[in-house]
Amino acid sequence: MSGVIAMSLGLPMVALPQRWYEFPIIPGLEEKARIMFFHVPTAWLSVLAFVSSMVYSIRYLRKKNPEDDLRSASSAGLGFMFCILATVTGAIWAKFSWGTYWNWDPRQTSIFVLLLIYGAYFALRSAIEVEEKRALLAAVYSIIAGVTMPFFMFIMPRILSSLHPEPLINTQGKVHMNTTMLVVFLSSLAGFTGLYFWMWNLHVRAHRIAYHRF
Repeated sequence: MSGVIAMSLGLPMVALPQRWYEFPIIPGLEEKARIMFFHVPTAWLSVLAFVSSMVYSIRYLRKKNPEDDLRSASSAGLGFMFCILATVTGAIWAKFSWGTYWNWDPRQTSIFVLLLIYGAYFALRSAIEVEEKRALLAAVYSIIAGVTMPFFMFIMPRILSSLHPEPLINTQGKVHMNTTMLVVFLSSLAGFTGLYFWMWNLHVRAHRIAYHRF
């Protein structure tokens, strides 16, 4: 599993001489355009992780199973990490494209607000010592945060004017990539998704062991 993930993540970085992998030149970005194969998957995984955290929070409120609270917190933690990576890679991309790392573009602003929202989630968890109360309040907060996430990630950047490029699939349903770029992008997306599930599983298992030990 780890080998497959490594190959998928490494594909965007290689520059093989074979004709099938001639990376298209994008005016103004050239080879720096490869960062899209890391920026977009990390942004996608932050959404996936936050949605997963919300789903397990709903399950916890229904069944009061501590395992669901653990899964929710683990997914939120990974989502926060991937959200930071998306912010950093997005800032680097902005420097290439716009000449500055940060200019409070709607997409930069929305992802920054999302980081604050989930930063408060972990502050809430660390402030409550009673496990049952912590799990309950964290679950409610995670659901509220999960509901706001689509607005900041999908709606706000589209209703406000932005310098950010169009999404991979634009409003007309067209994909702005040729076949080579699409193959590399999908490989990277699959690799990052596999990495998320692998890290999430390890995180849950490690916390489960620590919980039963103490």
